[in-house]
Amino acid sequence: MKIVVLAGGISTERAVSLVTGCGVCRALRERGHRAVLVDLFLGVEDAPEDLETLFDAPDGLCPNAEIGAQAPDLEAVRRLRRDQGPSRIGPCVLELCRLADIVFLGLHGEDGEDGRIQAVLDLLGVPYIGSGYLASGMAMDKAVAKRIMESAGVLTPEWRLLEYTADETERLAAELPVPCVVKATTGGSSLGVFLPEDRAALRDALIQVRGFGGQVLWERRVRGRELTVAVLGDRALPPIEILPAERGFDYAAKYQAGGAREVCPAPVTEEEAKLVQELALKVHRALGLSVYSRADFILDGEGKAWCLEVNSLPGMTPGSLIPKAAKAVGIDYPTLCEEIVQQSYHLKRRG
Repeated sequence: MKIVVLAGGISTERAVSLVTGCGVCRALRERGHRAVLVDLFLGVEDAPEDLETLFDAPDGLCPNAEIGAQAPDLEAVRRLRRDQGPSRIGPCVLELCRLADIVFLGLHGEDGEDGRIQAVLDLLGVPYIGSGYLASGMAMDKAVAKRIMESAGVLTPEWRLLEYTADETERLAAELPVPCVVKATTGGSSLGVFLPEDRAALRDALIQVRGFGGQVLWERRVRGRELTVAVLGDRALPPIEILPAERGFDYAAKYQAGGAREVCPAPVTEEEAKLVQELALKVHRALGLSVYSRADFILDGEGKAWCLEVNSLPGMTPGSLIPKAAKAVGIDYPTLCEEIVQQSYHLKRRG
């Protein structure tokens, strides 16, 4: 197949996306596909007259991508594009997608997980992997996803959607219960997530989270074991336990060596594993997600599993959580990428 792997973009999760894209592109080329990585925002400048030749470019146009300790400087990324236009889609991106048999979405965050690029590809009649535009958008909006969880009977921590001005910060910091979680409703990769233990930290969190744009979610902090469960097709993969280092599970802890330890399969009882797997499938289906997803849980001391959020396009770097869970059931990384492509190719979209 001719496959465009869309990655990068202009999201705060750009660096993670590029590493995902490079891993997927190389794995698909290993499986014999004519895969090429295309940066959603930067596109392909100085493209050849025959765009089809790019599918045979050395190493699939994969850049030297890595995840730094800090999120990327998006203003610096914007300056890289020659046309400096307002579009969030770079030159030749859509033309290449039209030439492809399928588009592998290696995007994370804005423009990828929020359903916008899926809607564009639907309008173009171009097949793509994973969930449709509506399910993607609902899963990424944490407030909407929580409403769906509650309607499906899935436990999720008590929450409140906050709309406030800078002048109201002091009042909220004095009123909201702590310890808690404060996060941007459309954030990802642990960006825009704060875990205040006292009112001073809550005040700082309420100030900082506004810098991530969009609405703000307050959530009661539930203590327990952090588990994540991937869904692939119609099955839930083994749960993984995340054991953060001394600092919280922030962007650096998530992606830097020594930042966190991930145990797969998680050392839980058979009943506990079955519980979170059934809940992951339940949320996946309630949101209308397709092909694959990943749900994050807290398993408390009473054995209750609280769903925190669902990822419709979770990380797919070779070291990400879904590849680790797949490996535990005998599916190697190239085979996982291939399975996602094959399951998606003939999918009939319903939004």
